[in-house]
Amino acid sequence: MIPALVSSLHILAFGLGLGSVFMRGIYLRRIAGEGIHRMFMADNVWGVAAIIWIGTGLLRAFGGLEKGTEFYLQSTLFWVKMGLLALTFTLELFPMITFIRWRIQLGRGVKPDTSRALVLARVNDVEIVLVLAILFTASMMARAVI
Repeated sequence: MIPALVSSLHILAFGLGLGSVFMRGIYLRRIAGEGIHRMFMADNVWGVAAIIWIGTGLLRAFGGLEKGTEFYLQSTLFWVKMGLLALTFTLELFPMITFIRWRIQLGRGVKPDTSRALVLARVNDVEIVLVLAILFTASMMARAVI
């Protein structure tokens, strides 16, 4: 029962994360007015989804719940997936740091400089593609394509 629950949470986090990062991109393109606050909400959901996704992924790969650690470590597609995840996380550093600064500025009553919002939206678009690539890679890995 626990493996099925962890797997379900892992898949749910994917849907939650993909939806929230998609909405974050929309709100970045409409940053004026309430767009920034809605963008922050979408960003928060993206962060929570990432924590669930990574946490359940670690449990599945190394917690003895699924096919076993050896299966994952010997799978070429697992390493491709980890590379895609690392690239996504690396790209996410730019929005993460920027949004933290914006939140601090708003907390101090200062209007943040959102002139980089369009660049952040483009980074966001790349992250969406990477998340989808992770999904397809995971599906191929589960079916032992390579």
